[in-house]
Amino acid sequence: MIVDSHCHLNILPSEQVGSIEAVIAKAQELGVTRMLTVAISPDKWAENLALAEQYAPVFASVGIHPCEDESVQVTDEALIAAASHPKVIAIGEVGLDYFHFEADTQDMEWQKNRFRQHIRIAKQLNKPLIIHTRNSTPDCLAILAEENAQTVGGIMHCFVEDLDTAQKAIALNFYISFSGIVTFKNAKELKEVARVLPLDKILVETDSPYLAPMPYRGKTNQPGYTRYVVEEIAKLKGLAVEEVALATTDNFNRLFHLQN
Repeated sequence: MIVDSHCHLNILPSEQVGSIEAVIAKAQELGVTRMLTVAISPDKWAENLALAEQYAPVFASVGIHPCEDESVQVTDEALIAAASHPKVIAIGEVGLDYFHFEADTQDMEWQKNRFRQHIRIAKQLNKPLIIHTRNSTPDCLAILAEENAQTVGGIMHCFVEDLDTAQKAIALNFYISFSGIVTFKNAKELKEVARVLPLDKILVETDSPYLAPMPYRGKTNQPGYTRYVVEEIAKLKGLAVEEVALATTDNFNRLFHLQN
């Protein structure tokens, strides 16, 4: 039993992976029994919610990705209303991203303010956060600490940074989620992070349709391929695949207060 803690089912290209039914069936063949389809902007929330409503293995999040333009804003009331849906288990993905903006980080106050809003609502609803950070991690961790985000915790999605950063995030009650990147041959530092981190602080994901793991690198990713991330982590840690699958699934269920 494996859980894909981060995918984007609503944008999977059907001409490449087939219908959502086919994607879920493929996932189940590979042992992936649950998946969290993650929102990036308010105009996509309904698509994710509809998938979560229709398919039992699918859960959803609501939030605004930091790469969404400054003009993309939402009221507290709208965010609360969407996040109160019974199959919405997380707020995200949210955070900071300085890489995609040609601006001094001092000009990113709008991004920081939107991030703080999402943390505030997550705490109000007692729902974990899904964090995206790129070229912004010190600020991201500082804001999480300032806003006492550890009271709800969450996921450092698609983690690619060093061990020190992982440990700081864990200290704030966040799990470290590894994507297909950890299977890449050149991801030596990331492999070492995965090897060293305690198993009870790790999650796995695809971020599909992006970042397909080996042996599918460069192709369209899908939730079933989470299995290859689990297999890589098991190899790095010298553990059975079943042990990593069970542990990461238990971690997901514990974080989101779900039954097995």
